[in-house]
Amino acid sequence: MNSHDDQVERQFGPLAAAYLKSSVHAEGPDLRALDRKLARQSSLDALDLGCGAGHLTFSIAPYVRSVTAFDPSDDMLATVAQEARARRIGNICTRRGIAENLPFADQSFELVCTRYSAHHWANLPRALSEMRRVLSSTGRLIIIDVFAPELPLLDTHLQTLELLRDPSHVRNYSITEWRTQLARAGFQVTGAETWKLRLEFDAWVARSRTAADRVAILRSLLDNAPREVRDYLDVEANSTIHVNTVMLEASPLLPGNPSGD
Repeated sequence: MNSHDDQVERQFGPLAAAYLKSSVHAEGPDLRALDRKLARQSSLDALDLGCGAGHLTFSIAPYVRSVTAFDPSDDMLATVAQEARARRIGNICTRRGIAENLPFADQSFELVCTRYSAHHWANLPRALSEMRRVLSSTGRLIIIDVFAPELPLLDTHLQTLELLRDPSHVRNYSITEWRTQLARAGFQVTGAETWKLRLEFDAWVARSRTAADRVAILRSLLDNAPREVRDYLDVEANSTIHVNTVMLEASPLLPGNPSGD
């Protein structure tokens, strides 16, 4: 049987071109907010962890000295490299690997970012520990992802939808879970912004090549979901849904200041 990492590679490797063209990934209020947050600091080295087709990488590149696009998929990395050449961006390099085992020295980066990737990681605490290790003591961590609701009824439906649509899904975490895991890994949260993300149903399942039988189950699950779930997801007539996304900013806790005060 294949491992989870094999499953992620098999799921996303053939989809690199589709994700590069996906409007959901290529644009959004999170990328616009990131542009505002990153003043031009040419001395920074950045890491885009789980870069996918590179949309976050390309957004970071104008503001930093270098950005390393990191992903378990060779096809995704090849797409990033090709697109960087097409855009004539010269400060991007690519590296293959998984979030739980980063092949970089301690404090290699002043900026570590990840976007719509963490819900695929098999071991979030291990990945956060690695991110803390490679981030400089004065660096910044930025995490962008769909977040789960606190209520079990809503959470169970969201996780089920995600897993049926994409078998490489592990978990969307609530903001409470994120704050807890970040604190345990040695970070203090310094900011959080949230948005609604509209996922047009047909494009959503086509992008992940969801099998027809699972597409039918997804529609049935949404059609028959309790009112509370349909209201939370703001389900449209065509099964299009709206999910909550968050941009979390964090910095390393300094020795002797465990509370972050």
